[in-house]
Amino acid sequence: MTSYPLSRIAETLGLRLQGEDILITGVNTLDEAGPAELSFLANPKYAPQLASSRAGAVIVRPEHADEVKNALIAEEPYPAFARAIGMFAVPQGSFHGISPLASVSPEAELGEGCTVYPFVYIAPRVRIGAGCTLFPGVYVGEDCTLGEGCVLYPNAVLMAGCELGAGCVLQPGAVIGGEGFGFVRTEAGIQKIPQIGHVKLGSKVEVGVNSAVDRAALSATSIGDSTCLDNLVQVGHNVRLGKECLIVSQVGISGSTQVGDNVTMAGQVGVAGHLHIGDGVTIGPQAGVAKDIEAGKVVGGTPTVDYTTYLRTLSLMPRFPELFKRIAKLEKELEQLRSGE
Repeated sequence: MTSYPLSRIAETLGLRLQGEDILITGVNTLDEAGPAELSFLANPKYAPQLASSRAGAVIVRPEHADEVKNALIAEEPYPAFARAIGMFAVPQGSFHGISPLASVSPEAELGEGCTVYPFVYIAPRVRIGAGCTLFPGVYVGEDCTLGEGCVLYPNAVLMAGCELGAGCVLQPGAVIGGEGFGFVRTEAGIQKIPQIGHVKLGSKVEVGVNSAVDRAALSATSIGDSTCLDNLVQVGHNVRLGKECLIVSQVGISGSTQVGDNVTMAGQVGVAGHLHIGDGVTIGPQAGVAKDIEAGKVVGGTPTVDYTTYLRTLSLMPRFPELFKRIAKLEKELEQLRSGE
């Protein structure tokens, strides 16, 4: 079992310790943490739980430090707790080396310290950087390139000619470089358009479970450094996603749309094709994006509008039937006044 003195955690996270230097064996929520576990308080509405929590120590803002027996003091507790979780996280898998049950082309190049589980397929002319881990069922097609330290979890697929930067993570079932949706109606029926481009991911990109990033029709579909895709996300062909974007589950981005840096799309957002979404945009859940969005905007609804307007509309919706009745009544009264002139 991994354990650390609280002073060691404070030093690692760059936080100030107030209280006893106890031994911490894990992390947990405020209501479930035990005397040897570390928890956190980020949202002030949960502050009343501090009094009843059994947590051995809590990461808190300075104003809450005196409310707990042992505190690690942080201006932003949640990011600090996220780093603390990393200290106790147990890596997936226990196999090391290259399994004889993997199919590795003699034309492939693998860097030092790679782990290749049984039943992995690595095609000719693949180049894999040092320290990569490929779990069972992974498929890496011809001419692919993986940077150092990539992790491809079970049944992840990297189709031919695609590129991953250093430190990328493909969760189980992720598909990079599947064919883009290229079809056209003709007099002879639906005609398929070959998709001959590829996909390029920057460094530290994470693609969630059963998500798909389609290869370009021509050129490349690209995702910038440190962008994270949740589960069940669809990125269409020739899309360009910027750096440090957060794309939440069940988002669909249609082909040839360009998305700037630091964009957040909440769950089930749908984005039409050939649009431009500026840097720093936030799009609320279940929104439908049908036109370009300027940098820095916060929007919601279908079609998207300013998020404040969207929330006001939501609050008024339950009153719509009443308002229609009132309008009809006023129209009737107005007609009566006009007829009496």
